[in-house]
Amino acid sequence: MSASQYTASCLCGGVKLALNAEPGPIQICHCSMCRKAQGGPFAAHATMLAAALDVTEGAELLGNYESSPGVHRIFCKRCGSPLFSTNADDPLAVRIRVGIIDGPLRARPSAHYHVGQMANWWRIDDHLLRFETE
Repeated sequence: MSASQYTASCLCGGVKLALNAEPGPIQICHCSMCRKAQGGPFAAHATMLAAALDVTEGAELLGNYESSPGVHRIFCKRCGSPLFSTNADDPLAVRIRVGIIDGPLRARPSAHYHVGQMANWWRIDDHLLRFETE
């Protein structure tokens, strides 16, 4: 096994990450904050241990937005790519945006969350579990 299981980067390539653990199942979130942060119908993220995520390049490019008390969304200040988020209620974990991970993932989507806030122009065509809220 290599030093990191996965690498990840932002759109401009200024921020590079190493994931030294397997991300958890992919969660599809349809809440209005995730839709706005992603600019799309949902956010796809996976929870992993914060200690297993290393910023290998571009730490000076990391921006931080507190979207709700204790929840910080980390992004690239140059290109705007959302990277991961942290929550003060669970300081040992991060939620990585899986779209930034290079190469194929073993993790697969597990469920849709906040479908009560889903964009009215989007349709879910899979058989994953669905939750009105979290």
